[in-house]
Amino acid sequence: MPDIRSRFVDVDGVRTHYLEAGEGPVVVLLHSGEFGGAAEISWEFTLPALAETFRVVAPDWLGFGRTDKVFDFANGRARVYRHMRRFFEVLAIDDADFIGNSMGGSNLARIASTRPVIFPIRSLILCSGGGSTPETDERKTLLAYDGTPDAMVALLNAMLHDPKWANDAGYVSRRQEMATMPGAWECAAAARFKSPSSAPKGSGFGSVDPTKYENIAVPTLVVAGAEDRLREPGYAEDLGVRIPDSEVHILDACGHCPNIERANDFNRLTIQFLEKVHGRT
Repeated sequence: MPDIRSRFVDVDGVRTHYLEAGEGPVVVLLHSGEFGGAAEISWEFTLPALAETFRVVAPDWLGFGRTDKVFDFANGRARVYRHMRRFFEVLAIDDADFIGNSMGGSNLARIASTRPVIFPIRSLILCSGGGSTPETDERKTLLAYDGTPDAMVALLNAMLHDPKWANDAGYVSRRQEMATMPGAWECAAAARFKSPSSAPKGSGFGSVDPTKYENIAVPTLVVAGAEDRLREPGYAEDLGVRIPDSEVHILDACGHCPNIERANDFNRLTIQFLEKVHGRT
C-alpha cells in the first residue's frame, strides 16, 4: 500500500492542503463541490490504486477541505482557478494527467476548452463532470444541506445510487466532519448568494452549458453513472461526440460518483486510459 502523505503548502498566503503518494508521471485529482467535498472524500478509493504507478497529487480547492476558507465574492471562479494554477506552479507541476469528479471535472472541461489553457493538462478524465446541471429534486436536496446529519443523509442519497452509503453511520460522520469545519458551509454556500441589487438569475442550475467541448485538444476519458440524477440523461454520450479524442464509459448501478460507488471499475478504466496516454500498451 503506497504511503499517502497529507501536506500543506503556502500559495500566495493561502494555506493549501493536498494529498500526495507514489512516484512517476504526475496525475492530479480534483474533487467534487458538494457540501463537505474534499480530496480525502472524493479520492480515498482511487489515490492508492493510481499511486502504484504514478505520482498522485490531490489538492483541496480554495474554500474546501483543509485548505483556507476563502471566497472571492467579486469573481469567485477566476480566483479559484488562479489559486489552483499557482498551486501547480509552487509544486513545479508543469505537465500532468488530470482527473475531476463533478465540479472538479466540469472546471477541468472549461479550462481545457479555453485558450490559453491555464492548467498543465496532458490528458483529461471527467468523472461525472461536464454537461448541464438540471435543477432536479436531487440537486435541490444538495443545495438544501443545513449542516445536520439528516441533511447529510439526504445529500448522500441524492448523489449516490446505493443507499448503503447514507445508511453507514461512520461514513455519514466522516462527511459531516468535513462539511461542518469552520467556514466550510459558508464557502460552499457562498456561490449561491445573490445581492438584492443584482438581476434575478435563479440558482444558476438548469441553464445551458456554454463549455466549448469541441476545443478540448487532449485525450479524454468520460466516465458516468447510469443512475446519475444530477446530470441530464445522455450527457456523457453527447460529450463523447463533441470532444474530438475521447472515449465514454457508462457504469450501471451507479450515481454521480463512479469513483466511490464503482471504484474498482473506475480505477481499472482510468489506469487503462493512462497506460495508453503514456504508450504503455
